[in-house]
Amino acid sequence: MKKYIAFDIGGSFIKNGIIKEDSTIVNHDKVKTPQSLEEMLTIISDIAIANEDCEGIAISAPGAVSDEGIIYGTSALPYLHGPNIKQLISEKTKMPVYMENDANCAGYAEVWNGAAKGKQDVLAVVIGTGIGGAIIKNGELHKGTNLHGGEFGYMLLNSGDIGNHGVWSNLASTQALIQKTAAKKDIDKNSLTGEKVFELADAGDEACIETIEEFYHLLAVGIYNLQYIYDPDIILIGGGISAREDLIDKINEKIDNIISSVHIAKMTPKITACQFRQNANLLGAVYGFKQHV
Repeated sequence: MKKYIAFDIGGSFIKNGIIKEDSTIVNHDKVKTPQSLEEMLTIISDIAIANEDCEGIAISAPGAVSDEGIIYGTSALPYLHGPNIKQLISEKTKMPVYMENDANCAGYAEVWNGAAKGKQDVLAVVIGTGIGGAIIKNGELHKGTNLHGGEFGYMLLNSGDIGNHGVWSNLASTQALIQKTAAKKDIDKNSLTGEKVFELADAGDEACIETIEEFYHLLAVGIYNLQYIYDPDIILIGGGISAREDLIDKINEKIDNIISSVHIAKMTPKITACQFRQNANLLGAVYGFKQHV
């Protein structure tokens, strides 16, 4: 059975794993993300040399990843932006390389063997510090003319605030939940985490309960909009928040409220949590390799 070397480049760690063509992860590890491109190339090369029987290298990376291998935009790793990263890795390892944006890889993983397996038109919404995602059309990624396909967090939800505060990322991300709760309780936002806000709400904290209800409502508004813009088979919810067992039920409750108020609306989005979490980017990168290399 064919095997692939997968890397997930993050701001703190580079995850790596050997993945079989049936999506089985043979082994995986992580190393601290280095401070320079040269160090990163050496890490990838050393792992490639130790796994020469693999078909090639699949990489998940932050930023707007072009097919050519240049990563546009910005991220926590400035050295990734500018050089042709894919070409440098291929030259260093003498292996074929596939590279894609991390949120797109997460979407690919779900289509390959996850919650969207067998689906052709899929949206993956990844909720974290901001809101990003992936668009799958006819089973393939839709990256857009400017490589911004899936940047759902830029969507304006508040027409009265045409600025950064009106975009979905700053209204319904986990970071937004923390900031709103801290402001309501008049405490330092650094004293809170998303998990802490939910813990306090479960204990009966009224301020936390209110901000969480607003959080679910704003998520539902964005998802409602996406359903009517694209009309996908399914909308997947990813990010750390997707681990909450009641997440989908709560969003569905808010969507039902919206649809009952918007009398011309007849479609209820089908939403579910992403199946893969910590290994999604590794798996999705390999699926992309299998599809395109």
